[in-house]
Amino acid sequence: MNPAPNLILIGPMGAGKTCIGRRLAERFTLDFVDVDQAIVEAAGASIADIFEHAGEAGFREQERTTLARLLAGQGQLVSTGGGAVLDPANRALIAARGFVVHLHVSVPAQLERLARDKGRPLLQRPDREQVLHDLARHRDPLYQQLADLTLDTDLFTAADATAQLVVKLATHWQRQDLTA
Repeated sequence: MNPAPNLILIGPMGAGKTCIGRRLAERFTLDFVDVDQAIVEAAGASIADIFEHAGEAGFREQERTTLARLLAGQGQLVSTGGGAVLDPANRALIAARGFVVHLHVSVPAQLERLARDKGRPLLQRPDREQVLHDLARHRDPLYQQLADLTLDTDLFTAADATAQLVVKLATHWQRQDLTA
């Protein structure tokens, strides 16, 4: 058993962090928090608008601040953005404040799942497949380094992936109450 105050989902865009995360949070009676959504709410602007006006560096600073604020709490399922692992401070915080589940997805599955998605700034280019391969090459080792548990979501529906994770988490993760 690996006790931790929060359950944290990491992985690339299209892996199912939000959809699976909501289901897992309900199953384990955790508060669901999506870091990207929390950034949007705090900034009063979409991720695309933040990228356009502050650049990726500005977005990453807001992500760092938001993640630190959220992970100060407990009893949450926190769904991170795909690039949250790029910052060493974020990685340290994620490792210290949660049991980390890496949802892996292949580039072909990402292309299929994200085919109609127009809201991801890093994919607003004609070479989407190459972008996804480049992101995977750089980020996958970071996801693997942080993960307490990994699930490949390619062949699973959100419901099936959730069922798989419920079983695995029951034997690997124990919710830690820091107020006791």
